[in-house]
Amino acid sequence: MMIPNEDKQIREKFQQKTWNEIKTNDSWAIFKIMSEFVDGFERLSKIGPCVSIFGSARTKEDHPHYILAESIAYKLTQHGYGVVTGGGPGIMEAGNRGAKRGKGTSVGLNIELPFEQNDNPYIDSDKSLDFHYFFVRKVMFVKYSQGFVVMPGGFGTMDELFEAMTLIQTKKIGKFPIILVGTKYWSGLMDWIKNVLVNEGNISPEDLKLISIVDTEDEVLEVIDTFYKKYSLSPNF
Repeated sequence: MMIPNEDKQIREKFQQKTWNEIKTNDSWAIFKIMSEFVDGFERLSKIGPCVSIFGSARTKEDHPHYILAESIAYKLTQHGYGVVTGGGPGIMEAGNRGAKRGKGTSVGLNIELPFEQNDNPYIDSDKSLDFHYFFVRKVMFVKYSQGFVVMPGGFGTMDELFEAMTLIQTKKIGKFPIILVGTKYWSGLMDWIKNVLVNEGNISPEDLKLISIVDTEDEVLEVIDTFYKKYSLSPNF
C-alpha cells in the first residue's frame, strides 16, 4: 500500500526518536501545558460574562451565516454579554466583528494550525490568546462562557458542541445554554440523535433538553436571557 509523503515523514520522525527522547520531550511538554493554563486563567478571569460563538472558519463574509453570526454577536453585546470565538476567520471573525461593532468585549482564543487559522482584526488587543493545545483551549471556552452559540460548521464545531454536551450530561460542569443556529443545517444531526442514540438507549431523552435550535438572533437572546433569569452568571467550574 502506498503511504502519502506526509505520512512517511511523520513516521520517520517518530521512528528516529528513542524512548528516552520521547520521555524527555513529554516532561518538558508538561511545563508548556501548565503555562497555557495559567495564562488563560489569569487573563480570562477578568473578561466578565461572555458567550462563545462557534462555526466554520471557511464561511465567507457575504454568506448569510456570517451575516447572522455578526448580528447575533452585536445583539449579545447590547444585552451585556461579551463574545468569545476561536479567533480565526469565517464565523469566528463574524462573532468578533459583531462584538466590536457593539463596543463589547471581543475575545479570541487562537489555535496554532497548519491551515485556515489566522487572527482576525476584530479581537480586543488585550484579549487575544494563542494556544498550542486544543484541550487547553477547550477548557477556556467551557470555563468562561455563559452560553454556546453554534453556527453551521465542520469537525471543530462538532467537537466543541459534543464536548460541552458531554460535560453537562456527566455533571462535570454546571448547565448553560447550548444553542444550535440553523434548523435546516442541524435537523439531520438532531434526527439521527433522536432516532438512533435515544432509540438505542445510548443517551436519555432528557439529554435532548440540553440543546435549543433556533433560526434568528432574537431567538438566541431569548434562550440566553430566559436561562439566566433562573441561574446566576459565574464561571462554570
